[in-house]
Amino acid sequence: MLKTPEGGLRSVPFPIEDPERIPAPRYYDQAFYDAEVEHLWPHVWQMACREEQLQDIGDWIEYENVGKSVIVVRTTTGIKAFHNACRHRGVPIAGGTTIGSSHAVAHGNCAKSGFVCPFHGWRWNMDGENTLVYGKHLFSDKQLDADDINLVPCRAEVFGGSVWINHDDDAPSFRETLGPLADRLEAHHLQHLKAEWCYGTVLPANWKVAMEAFMEGYHVMQTHPQLQHAAPMMYDSMYKTERGPFPQMADPSLSHVDNQKLQIKSMELLSEGMAGMLHEKEVEIARQMVGIEEGLPEDRNQAVFMWLGMVMHQISEQLKAKGEPIPDLCAVTQSDPINAVEFLFPHYFLLPYFSSMSAYRIRPLGPESCFFELWSLTFFPEGQEPDPVMEPIVLPYDSPDFPPIPRQDYANIPIQQKGMHAKGFEFMRLSKDIEGLISNYQRIIDGYLAGVPQENLAKASHLLGGNFDGKIEDLGF
Repeated sequence: MLKTPEGGLRSVPFPIEDPERIPAPRYYDQAFYDAEVEHLWPHVWQMACREEQLQDIGDWIEYENVGKSVIVVRTTTGIKAFHNACRHRGVPIAGGTTIGSSHAVAHGNCAKSGFVCPFHGWRWNMDGENTLVYGKHLFSDKQLDADDINLVPCRAEVFGGSVWINHDDDAPSFRETLGPLADRLEAHHLQHLKAEWCYGTVLPANWKVAMEAFMEGYHVMQTHPQLQHAAPMMYDSMYKTERGPFPQMADPSLSHVDNQKLQIKSMELLSEGMAGMLHEKEVEIARQMVGIEEGLPEDRNQAVFMWLGMVMHQISEQLKAKGEPIPDLCAVTQSDPINAVEFLFPHYFLLPYFSSMSAYRIRPLGPESCFFELWSLTFFPEGQEPDPVMEPIVLPYDSPDFPPIPRQDYANIPIQQKGMHAKGFEFMRLSKDIEGLISNYQRIIDGYLAGVPQENLAKASHLLGGNFDGKIEDLGF
């Protein structure tokens, strides 16, 4: 626990005093950003890379965030990570790239050559052990102790097909921090998904503004009108009218078949708009199910839910038959339900629908700039996996080459950042019922900035799982 000299918690710039109101300067103030760099990012688990990017012994890739660079490498004993600095004069031993640039993500293989400092030629093997000090006789013995010149390890854990790093050696483990959501995601075989593609862009907005665009579905009606028009009864039942226990998926005036066609239209728009979230191969299987009426209940909404269960069964069976490591979707939806968006604190999202998923990672570049990456993740038969996607295709944020749904979100995010500076705009005004995730994660950030014990912060982070479109929670600190 980090404390002030007097032994208490640190003061937080622009703290959240009302959970329904988030002070606007938190999204642009330099002092708040500096507090995040000093007290948040060095103590949290960060998604560093996809595991399939490290296929062979010696494969390495650089991960950089808020000025700190880490090398992640597959060794003979598993995946390890090291702080990327020569023990001689501090030059990065590999990479040294800057996120958000047009440069490729630094990666390579060190099995034969090891890591070589480009300044004076000092060398290390994949396990971080120093193997060469050029002109060793020039240094005093105390400068050449193994502990003094081996690379400094960085904590690394593998979860869900990704490698996660943490600069804090005393922080709770990744699974302790994520909580029960970890088991639910693994039940959906998250660890077997592979990346099809990755896009990246620099957004002129604070990293939290970018993230909060995906913490509720309340914005669909205006931001994604094509989705609202395809299924108005569903979105209106979730946001426009008093919420019931289940969304209204069907139009009661239409036949079973016509309601199935509406579902297909909605799926097609989601697939076009997000790709990984609802894969075309899943939509194609769903199209095969249009026209089924036998055994469906008269109630149109119940009938759609039953039909969707049939679709999930067919997706599981047909993709399993092709050799894809897909779970039994009907069973796992009941035993381990997950939301349409799952947030993994502090900067990673998963967006599932049936079996495939989209994934987002957001990293700050400054108080009012961030780098946003978007992956399409899906299953492949064993032995038919594509070559790993080693770097994002970096595009301008307003590029028409982005899928439609993020393109629509990217249109809002930069102008929202401008609005933060408007006279009289003092704070975000959140719904206590459906925008709670924004408040909850922001108050956890305050916990890190203040120096709340990390075991308390880990317990609070558990409440973020399944909190999409959720309520404001009591975090316990």
